[in-house]
Amino acid sequence: MPELPECERGRRILERFAVGRTILKVTCDDDRIVFDGVAPRTFARKLRGRKVLEACRRGKTMWLRLDRDPHPLFHFGMTGGFEVPGGRHLRLESDRSRRAASPWPPRFTKVHLTFDDGGELVMTNKRRLGRIRLRDEPLHEPPIRDLGFDPLLDPPDPTAFVDLLSRRTGTVKGLLLDQSFAAGVGNWIADEVLYQARIDPRRRACDLSAPEGRRLRTKLISIITKACAVDAEKARFPKSWLFHHRWGKVEGATTAKGEAIESITVAGRTTAWVPAVQE
Repeated sequence: MPELPECERGRRILERFAVGRTILKVTCDDDRIVFDGVAPRTFARKLRGRKVLEACRRGKTMWLRLDRDPHPLFHFGMTGGFEVPGGRHLRLESDRSRRAASPWPPRFTKVHLTFDDGGELVMTNKRRLGRIRLRDEPLHEPPIRDLGFDPLLDPPDPTAFVDLLSRRTGTVKGLLLDQSFAAGVGNWIADEVLYQARIDPRRRACDLSAPEGRRLRTKLISIITKACAVDAEKARFPKSWLFHHRWGKVEGATTAKGEAIESITVAGRTTAWVPAVQE
């Protein structure tokens, strides 16, 4: 599933190919599941003729700030993404399928924008778990209003972060996945953070010591910052990361250092962890 780094990459695509342009044409798939709370025809009508001023993101939700409300919001779900003609598609590590050459617009296109300079941009969503919405004030309406801090944009200071942990009785893995706590963190990021912070994913958040809490915060910020710096290109993630070895519940899997990786379920999610390291 796309997590914060993949969604930041999506925001940058919007910034590069949409900001400063005027939307001339909008073609929408008649999908009343992906289009949430707005009819596709209404969505298209509201966007036509609008100039794009800014590409924004909080957690896994991206939106375009237009010269007049409402503004379009995009959430990728498990398989969504933005594409442009001739652009290179970002393949998720969890996607083992072979990707054949795609016509334009691609299959599973949900919205297709054409701009005044002739440029085009689409959002695809194969499994229909993504969402497209309209909001007058995105930051003050759900779903963005209900999100927690964004680890890339506005992480709490160390003292505030430790205080937030002290109030939560659930597992630290479950807390990291809670979007009302940390917006944009998904399964692989949570596992990576806990591995590098040397913390057992099953521990209760409120039981972490202050040094452990600060270490968790440091790793959360550094991992997301690095992943965004390389534009979510997995081959450019540091070779020492658990990310490269955590997939598929492979028997006998080890980290780059040779540490045994085990797979368990925590907070209802498959969790890769390294018992020899995480306490």
